[in-house]
Amino acid sequence: MTVALERDILYPDSDGQPMADNTKQFRWIVLLKENLECLFADDPDVFVAGDLLWYPVEGHPEIRIAPDAMVVLGRPKGDRGSYRQWLEDNQPPQVVFEVLSPGNTTKEMTRKLKFYEHYKVEEYYIYDPDYNELTGLERVEGELRLIEAVENWTSPRLSIRFELTETELKVYYPDGRPFLSTIELARQAEAAQQRADQAQQEMILERQRAEQADQQAELAQQRAEQAELENARLRELLRQAGWSSGESAPN
Repeated sequence: MTVALERDILYPDSDGQPMADNTKQFRWIVLLKENLECLFADDPDVFVAGDLLWYPVEGHPEIRIAPDAMVVLGRPKGDRGSYRQWLEDNQPPQVVFEVLSPGNTTKEMTRKLKFYEHYKVEEYYIYDPDYNELTGLERVEGELRLIEAVENWTSPRLSIRFELTETELKVYYPDGRPFLSTIELARQAEAAQQRADQAQQEMILERQRAEQADQQAELAQQRAEQAELENARLRELLRQAGWSSGESAPN
């Protein structure tokens, strides 16, 4: 009977709340989520999601939260309606991100902090784009503790670096490349494609020049061989006419 009841429990894929309250918050959520996807694009065992409901406890659909972005190391990529931890080898997200909007309250953010701390998130980052404030917390001895020098901080789990300038937050890949917007990524990809096309065109032209040079060399060789044959025939005719190599040819 208990098993049947467990199977009948609904875990909604939506909490009815909007992903973002304004365009600035939405832009930052997309920036973080999409670049984190790019960061782990070649690793099949890293799951990245944005605004996805996370249910940490089986049988309790009321215990849930939807981080603006989260990274789960050790779990396969793939579409999910929600992240149900008991179906994911009981692996909680190691890193979560929240982007503040004017609608976020202190009570709400305190609740989120307690949730992430209780359910074993290892790194928690909060960015307020309106006030350009970054807050980072790292799990130390079972608690999420404030990162004091977060203005130039490198994530232990993700190896991405945060740099808080006077005007905005900058985030960098482990190789130093900056996180870019979708438009910037598209333009960068287009520029890279143009460079690749140009390089390919130059290779084609170089190959054509090499082939032309080979053809000219072959033609010159043929002419030289033809001239040698003609000289050989001329020498043979002179020999047959009785002219020796020491005699002068008649005028």
